[in-house]
Amino acid sequence: MPPTPTPTPSEGQPIRVVLVEDHDMVAEAIGQALDRAAGMTVVARSRSIAAALADTRHCRPDVVVLDRRLPDGDGIAAIGRLMEAAASARVLVLTGEATASVATRVVEAGGAGLVLKSGRLEELEAAVRQVAAGEVVFAPGLLSGILDRLTGRVPTAGATLTGRERETLLLLAEGLSTAQVGERLGVAHNTARNHVQRVLEKIGARSKLEAVAIARRDGLLD
Repeated sequence: MPPTPTPTPSEGQPIRVVLVEDHDMVAEAIGQALDRAAGMTVVARSRSIAAALADTRHCRPDVVVLDRRLPDGDGIAAIGRLMEAAASARVLVLTGEATASVATRVVEAGGAGLVLKSGRLEELEAAVRQVAAGEVVFAPGLLSGILDRLTGRVPTAGATLTGRERETLLLLAEGLSTAQVGERLGVAHNTARNHVQRVLEKIGARSKLEAVAIARRDGLLD
């Protein structure tokens, strides 16, 4: 049977948005802009992935505007769970730097678009409308890179990293030691050491510093 299309907002009904952003000033600016926009309303503002899942399940939004980095993990890794929380929800990711590598991860996770935090609020509003209408939103300059990665023409260093390994990599990029990584993840030192070792092996790095450098180059930290 053909896949069931994602429902779009009924004509005349406002686009319901859950905003997931942990920085208060950014969230306030975005929230006010979207609330002022005609035919759009922010039904919840979440500061973490856990809160976003609860708010999405409760509010049943049309669009989840999701920050790339949140206190309890990687936003992109949570896209699938957010879509499971509300079948009507489509996810638009906010990021500090849009690269083909990050955009490909969004596509693979089921996300509907990627927009820059540094962009104009009018651009974000337009992106929310497009996503709510069933379209996808990626900068034209990213499309060829996304297609190359999806078809395997460009191998990505972090393609096989698990969610926990990505968290480990982000913590290494903050300059944390293996012991501190274990503390932040809430795991034993030996477990943290194993996570770090697997990250180095999968990325092809000989040291934690080199792993971070490779990750920055390939957009794994964006």
